[in-house]
Formats: sequence, structure tokens, C-alpha cells
Amino acid sequence: MERSLQFWRDGLGFAQLFDHTFTGDWPELFGASGNQLRSVFLGDPQQPDSGIVELVQLAGAAQAQQPPPTPRHGFFLLSLQREVDAALSTLAALGFTDGVRRITMPAPAGKTVPMAVITAPDGVLVELIGPAE
Repeated sequence: MERSLQFWRDGLGFAQLFDHTFTGDWPELFGASGNQLRSVFLGDPQQPDSGIVELVQLAGAAQAQQPPPTPRHGFFLLSLQREVDAALSTLAALGFTDGVRRITMPAPAGKTVPMAVITAPDGVLVELIGPAE
């Protein structure tokens, strides 16, 4: 959980909005081995309608597996609008460099849009989309 918090909060600038441990029938709902679940909501308090990232920690859960080198049908991707160079630099300074890939895409008026993908500590692919330059 702490490494994921560092990635999302410190690396990408999300604010921690909520952190609570719930007791419930998580074995039935998620196939968990225990009844404790920690839920942390991250987002932008200035733009509450922009969505949230929820990090969930289940006691006894296996570590995240490394994603395969090529996408799978139906893979999960989280897209964020960020200054790509600045975001990747901040993440690299925190030790996050897994799976970084970069491209530029053409945009109207002869501009280009920088894009990158990085793998979060939990294996989620995070797409960073910069402003047209």
C-alpha cells in the first residue's frame, strides 16, 4: 500500500481523500483470505467530479504480478492528463520507471501531443497525456 500511495500521491499529485479499514465478508465478495479491507481514496479535492483512484489492501493478498510485455484483450488502462516530462521525472526520482514507453501523436495546427505509459506498483498501466505543443 505504501509504495502505491507514493506512486499516486507523491508521484502523480493525487490528494489522499479517505483512508479507512472495513470489516466485512471480503472472502465472499473478493475471494480474500480475511475479513479486513483497507480502502484509500485518492483524487483532486479542487475537482471532485474528475474521479478517484481507490487503492484496496486485503490482508493476506498475493503480490501484484508483472504485466505481460504485450497488451492482453481487455487490458485495464487509466488515463491522466499531465505534463508528461514533469510527471515522468517526478516518478523516476521516486524510483518508478517500470514499463515506461513514450510517443507523440499529431494534433491540429501542426502541434503534437506527448503521451507515455508507465506501470504502477500494482501492475495497472497508467497513460499520461500531455497538452498539445
